[in-house]
Amino acid sequence: MKRALWTLAVLLSHWRRHPMQLATLLIGLISATALWSGVQALNQQARTSYDRAAATFGGTRTAMLAANNGGSVPQKLFVDLRRAGWPVSPMVEGRVQIEGRSFRLLGIEPVTLPAEVGNAPAVGKADLQAFMTPPGAMLVAPETLSDLKLAEGARPEANGGALLPPLRVQPNLVPGVLVVDIGIAQSLLKMPDQLSRLLIGKTTGRHAPLESIAGDRLRLIEPDAETDLERLTDSFHLNLTAFGFLSFFVGLFIVNSAIGLAFEQRLPVLRTLRACGVSARMLNGVLVLELVSLALIAGLMGLVCGYFIAGALLPDVAASLRGLYGAQIPGHLTLKPQWWIAGVAISITGALAAAAASLTKALRLPLLATAQPFAWQQAQRRWLTYQSALALAAFAAAACFLWFGDSLISGFAVLAALMLGAALILPMFLEFMLSLGQRYARAPVSVWFWADSRQQLSGLSLALMALLLALSVNVGVSTMVESFSRTFLVWLDGRLAADVYVSAANDAQADEIKAWLRERPEVEAILPGGRADTQLAGAPIEVLGLPDHAIYRDNWPLLQSAENAWIKLRPGNAALVSEQLARRLNLSVGDRIEVPASGGNWALDVVGIYADYGNPKGQIAVNFAALARRFPEIPLTRMGLRVAPPKIPALISALQEKFALGDRNVADQATMKAESTRIFNRTFAVTAALNAFTLGVAGVALLTSLLTLANSRLPQLAPLWAIGITRRRLAVIELLKTMSVALITTIFALPLGLLVAWCLLAVVNVKAFGWRLPFHVFPTQLLWLTGVAMAAALAAAALPVIRLARMQPASLIRIFANER
Repeated sequence: MKRALWTLAVLLSHWRRHPMQLATLLIGLISATALWSGVQALNQQARTSYDRAAATFGGTRTAMLAANNGGSVPQKLFVDLRRAGWPVSPMVEGRVQIEGRSFRLLGIEPVTLPAEVGNAPAVGKADLQAFMTPPGAMLVAPETLSDLKLAEGARPEANGGALLPPLRVQPNLVPGVLVVDIGIAQSLLKMPDQLSRLLIGKTTGRHAPLESIAGDRLRLIEPDAETDLERLTDSFHLNLTAFGFLSFFVGLFIVNSAIGLAFEQRLPVLRTLRACGVSARMLNGVLVLELVSLALIAGLMGLVCGYFIAGALLPDVAASLRGLYGAQIPGHLTLKPQWWIAGVAISITGALAAAAASLTKALRLPLLATAQPFAWQQAQRRWLTYQSALALAAFAAAACFLWFGDSLISGFAVLAALMLGAALILPMFLEFMLSLGQRYARAPVSVWFWADSRQQLSGLSLALMALLLALSVNVGVSTMVESFSRTFLVWLDGRLAADVYVSAANDAQADEIKAWLRERPEVEAILPGGRADTQLAGAPIEVLGLPDHAIYRDNWPLLQSAENAWIKLRPGNAALVSEQLARRLNLSVGDRIEVPASGGNWALDVVGIYADYGNPKGQIAVNFAALARRFPEIPLTRMGLRVAPPKIPALISALQEKFALGDRNVADQATMKAESTRIFNRTFAVTAALNAFTLGVAGVALLTSLLTLANSRLPQLAPLWAIGITRRRLAVIELLKTMSVALITTIFALPLGLLVAWCLLAVVNVKAFGWRLPFHVFPTQLLWLTGVAMAAALAAAALPVIRLARMQPASLIRIFANER
């Protein structure tokens, strides 16, 4: 034990003499752990919110009965089922608006609500009488109370003028949900004697078959272990996890370089320890103990940094999930102990993985071989052929995943295999390019320049792989975002074709507004709109009503269509289908679908497929008049207006003054486009931040590799100095060598990045969201990223080059005195 402690003390003394190396090692571990743990904190926060949503008074984690036709359930069925022994509880669901903001309203019956459902115990035991008797109580999450800017006990007013029950905070509720007694909800939603669904509690006895009571009017929905939000957002979280893993992987390159440098510099010490009787096994055990101790310290520091990174990115992640999927994520982090434990474990595991090669070589090298500083580097060259073979195998795996895969995981597997193969083939590509330079060089210094660059590859290959991966991901993601941005803006022009959009509080107010607008000479057209929610093939869809007007015929973003599609839409027996719904159900133009409607199934011929970016649900578009006939219960409160642009501000002001409409109820096209573009840009803010982090970590990895090689390079540089090449010129040559290999790596990364962009657009995007975006190449962006990569390489090479230029002649002379 004492020998092990003395050995540990000797090894730790190296870090006291080389604090820069210790800082590099810790920075690598801290950055890798911080980025990985930060991403995991964001994912954990979001999934916690999904669980809260699923447990909110009968989410998808609760068995329930719903109407077969997708409509409401007669209240009499609840009474019949209870009498037959079914432990059911009624629920009403809808939406209400408060100060122009839409909230999900749930009506529950707390007496029959099963105790294991959501937050039922809190309702069933406390203030039950106050909850059920007038004026009742409205349960809200703390975040919702804060958004409403009201105090607990206040009674807000709905947009229709109805006075809502007093607010009462329920901490476990998800934001954006209002819970009231079922009688109050039926009154607010105008659903007398009607229910949305019936929740089923745990049953202890036998009960009559469902068919004998309800016939075919009800269907049983089994509890689901995975919520709809979790399914919808899997792609987003998988994307974040992929970025986190890439950043972690690149950070480990820094650790590998730092450990490699320390290993080389400690070879004489290791030889001396072995000669003093320390066994190879004990030496490696002490090396592992030292590494685990450093990883533990760095892991804890990385977790703190990861917490701050997650806190900084949480608002953008919440905005992305809210804009893309309608998921409500709280604006503060609540982390579980498992997150801290996992962060420390991933730091230790990563450090051991990065040091595995050095530890193995130290264990296997003979005692005298440890005196050869370059033995471990030269041995790596034998792996060049094996690396190339592994690269070809990775490319073959990518092709198999692309050809045979049919899931989001397979899409990311294509990307992973493609990038792994490219990283493995990079040293061979660099070797080939540098050998070409050496072949055509004529001057002696030029020949040495290329030959020495080839010799450095073994030490720089990992850092250059990190640069390749970071730059190719930056190129791929930036190309995808720019392609999406260009397509999104064109699509937005088509979808937001009207000049002004109005949303009335109710149908009566909508009729008043329309009558008033018909008297206004500046209004060229009134375009009514509406939408209904229903189910198709077991998944929720939206049915959108479009008026028969030239503005939609000219601007709607159709991808495919039958001849005279808009004429066929008029009778009400045809529909346009969104791209994601068409892909999910394998629909094409000419197919027929059966859509559940209030009066029975609605047979519709598919006459067109259109782009519907950003919508997690499937959607179909039908004639507005046909929608109103088939879904007579939907509110007809939305309308678009065609107005001459100079007269828009005056009309909006008049509408707001005449009908007391807020900014959320009246908006012009420019405002809506600006808001949509803002949400779009914020959606990709997280991706841009992770891109920058990854490229920064790759730059640090290159710096540590150059620092690792700096001291070991002196035996190659000293003879050149001795024959008359100045230190300043040597520094310039070293800088040019670094910039040359970085430029070759960048040139290799550009087509790889475009291939990554194609995979994201044509494979991952289709599997994740159901739509495919057109592929565009942006030369200016590629030039900018090339400049950024070269600037990162220049910054990484600056410190070693400056140290070489300022090196004292005595240090170079000493090379010839030392035994090598």
